[in-house]
Amino acid sequence: MERQQALELVYKYIKNDKMIKHCLASEAVLRGIATKLGEDEEKWGLAGLLHDLDVEITNADPKIHGLKTEELLEGYSVDSEIIEAIRLHNEDATEIPRTKPFHHALAAGETITGLIMATTYVYPEKKLAVVKPKSVVKRMKEKSFAASVNRDNIMECEKLGISINEFAELSIAAMLPISDELGL
Repeated sequence: MERQQALELVYKYIKNDKMIKHCLASEAVLRGIATKLGEDEEKWGLAGLLHDLDVEITNADPKIHGLKTEELLEGYSVDSEIIEAIRLHNEDATEIPRTKPFHHALAAGETITGLIMATTYVYPEKKLAVVKPKSVVKRMKEKSFAASVNRDNIMECEKLGISINEFAELSIAAMLPISDELGL
């Protein structure tokens, strides 16, 4: 699947602007992780872009979110590893554990975008360009801040050999080029 076709699917199935921005941010972060690890940037980026395709259809029901995306992508030429990573990014929908770097990257990468966006919103400028990685790491420790963000998922960056400090820096750097699209 080409990016343009994936983007069309995002706009077809997701109407909430914040969710679309989350998918775009996730794509950027996954591309950044892939580049760092010497992996396939296109493949990892597509997983980030498509991972929440079913979020509105399933009403984000943790028991089926991710599984419905697999059904939505049937009939499209999507790499089976992308489908697997998407299925496993929500550990509540399956009993299969994440074991591969791609699985951990998607879980960590898509989750840190929420923490970065929330951190950006507390700055007076509300601009990603002023957010420092150390601020994101500090917010990781504040459980009440962006309480819905699963810190354990973000910490899966360590399973990729990337420290949380480096991961925050990498993720912000990956999102900066699309900050206008993200409204940040």
